[in-house]
Amino acid sequence: MANLRADNLTGTGGRNAIDGSVFFDGTGDYLSIDDSADLELGSGDFTIEGWFYFGNTGSSGTAFWGKWNSPNRSYTFAYVKSTGKYTFGYSTDGSAEVLLTSDALSADIDTWVHFAAVRNGSSLKVYRNGISIIDASVGSATFYNATTDLYIGRLQSNTNYDYKGYISNLRLIKGTALYTTDFTPSTTKLTAVENTVLLCCQDSDDPTQEVTGKTITGVGSLATAGYLETQPKVLPSVGVDEGVTFDGPIKINTQGAMYFPTGDTSQRGRGTAVYMVGYANPNEVDNIDYLNIQSMGNTVSFGNLTTTKYSMGAGASTTRGIFAGGYKGAASPDTDINNIEYITIATTGNSIDFGDRTVVGRSVAAASSSTRVVMAAGQVGNPGIIDTIDFITTATTGNATDFGNLLAVTNDMCTACNSPTRGIFNGGNTPGSPYTQDVMQYVTLASAGNATDFGNLTAAARGSYGGTASSNTRGLICLANQNPNNNRNEINYVTIATTGNATDFGDLFTGRYGMGSCSNSLRAVFLAGRTPSYINTIDTVMIATTGNATDFGDVTGASGGGAFGSACSDSHGGLS
Repeated sequence: MANLRADNLTGTGGRNAIDGSVFFDGTGDYLSIDDSADLELGSGDFTIEGWFYFGNTGSSGTAFWGKWNSPNRSYTFAYVKSTGKYTFGYSTDGSAEVLLTSDALSADIDTWVHFAAVRNGSSLKVYRNGISIIDASVGSATFYNATTDLYIGRLQSNTNYDYKGYISNLRLIKGTALYTTDFTPSTTKLTAVENTVLLCCQDSDDPTQEVTGKTITGVGSLATAGYLETQPKVLPSVGVDEGVTFDGPIKINTQGAMYFPTGDTSQRGRGTAVYMVGYANPNEVDNIDYLNIQSMGNTVSFGNLTTTKYSMGAGASTTRGIFAGGYKGAASPDTDINNIEYITIATTGNSIDFGDRTVVGRSVAAASSSTRVVMAAGQVGNPGIIDTIDFITTATTGNATDFGNLLAVTNDMCTACNSPTRGIFNGGNTPGSPYTQDVMQYVTLASAGNATDFGNLTAAARGSYGGTASSNTRGLICLANQNPNNNRNEINYVTIATTGNATDFGDLFTGRYGMGSCSNSLRAVFLAGRTPSYINTIDTVMIATTGNATDFGDVTGASGGGAFGSACSDSHGGLS
C-alpha cells in the first residue's frame, strides 16, 4: 500500500495540480486582511499573482486586490469597464493616484486567466497569462504606507467594482521580482517561497485559509460558515493529472501498489446532454442529438424518438433521460399527446416507450431528482389549460402518478429548474390579458402536494418558450418570449433553497424563444430556437457567476436548426 495517496482519495489530485479556489458572488462578498507592515510595498521589489475567473458585473468594473481607500491609497489592480483597460494604481501620498493602464482589451470574462503585477527596481509590469500588458517606469516612487486593510475582490468602499467569480492561489511576495520577462504561469499549486507575505484562496471550503499565518476575514456570504461547501469547486484548467486514468478493466500487477481513481465517483465520466430537436421548419422531427457539456462543440446524432413531435418536457437521472408529452402539429387533426419515453444516456440509440402521463398536453415543464421526474403544466388544444402535476420513478417504467397542482394563477407553459430536493416552475401563459406571467412556484420533489409561491421573475415570460438550467444550488431562467413575439434575451437566477424574487444574470448570446436547455453542475447550455427564423446556435454560461452567454457550438442534427426542443443531462442540479 505504499503508493496509496491521500490526495487521490479526497478528490484533490485528479484534475490538475491546483486544488482550491474561493467564490465571490459579486453582491458584497470580499476578503479583508488586517493592515500590517509586511503588506506595505514601499519602494522595493514585489510580486502579486494569482488565477482569476470573473464576470465583469460591477457597474464600473472588477477589482482584484488593493489597499485603496482615499485618503489611504497605496496600491490596487482592477479592470475598468468604461475604458476597457486593466489598471494598476498606486499613490505616494495616500490621496493623489497614479494609474498605469493596459491598452484597451476585452475583459477575460468567464475564463481562467493568470495575472501578475511585478515591480523590479524602477520598472512595474503587469502580466496577463505571462505576457506583459502594462510596462511602465515608477522611478524611485515609494508607495504610501496606508493604514487601510488589504481587500481581495473589493475596491474598498466602492461597490461598483465588486468581484464576481473565482480566485485561486493569490500570492504576494515582498522583496522579490519573481518575473522580469514574459513567462509561462505556474501549473502547480503555489507555495510560500522566500519573502512570501500572503498566500491564500487555495482551499475551496475555507475562504479564510492563509499560509503565512495572517487572519483573513470573510465578508458577505464568505462570512457564513459552511457557505463554500455548497459552491462548485472550480479550478484553473492547468496542471497535470496526478491520479490514475481507468480506460478499461482494473489491473493490479504488483502486490506493492494499489491505486484508486480520483474525484467524486458519482460525477466521474458524466456531463452528457441529450437534446430532442423538436421542430425544424416546416415540420416537427424525431431527431435526438447529444453533446458533451464540459468540452463544448457541436451536437452529434444520438437516435430517434418513437414518433415526430415537439414541446415535450425532459428530465433525467444519472443513467436515463425522460421525454414526456408533446404535440404533433402535422397530424390530422393536430394532436396533443401524453406519451412518455426514455433513453439510456450512456448509449446512443432510439427512445423506448415508458408509459403515459395522467393528462394529455404539450409544453410540459419537468423537474428531476436522482430518482424521479416531476412533470407539471401543459396545454391541450387552444386555449386549454393544465395545472396538473404528476411524476414517474425514473428507474422503472409505467404510467405517471398524480402529484398535485400548480397555483391557478400560472396555468400552463411554465419551465422548471431544480436542486436535488426542490423543483421550481417559472413563468407561464394565461389566455387573454396579461397573457404572460412572472410567477415562480415550487414543490418538494420527494413529497407529493400542491405548488407553493416562490417569488417573481424580473419580467413576465411565456415560460415554455424559454430555457432553464440549474446547479444543485442555483436555477437559471431565460425570459425568452412575450406576446406578441417579443424575443427577450434576459437570463434570471434564483437560489433554489430560498424563496424570493429572481435577479438579473445577464443576456443570451442570441435572443430567441423555443430553445432547449440543460446543465451539469457548473455550466448551462441553451440550444437552438427561433428569432423567429429557426437557428442552430448553442449558448453557454457558468452557473455560479453572472454575465452574458458565450458561444458553445451548433445543433447539427436538424438542417437549419430547430425550436421547441427539450434537453436533459446526466449531471444536472437535481442530482446529488
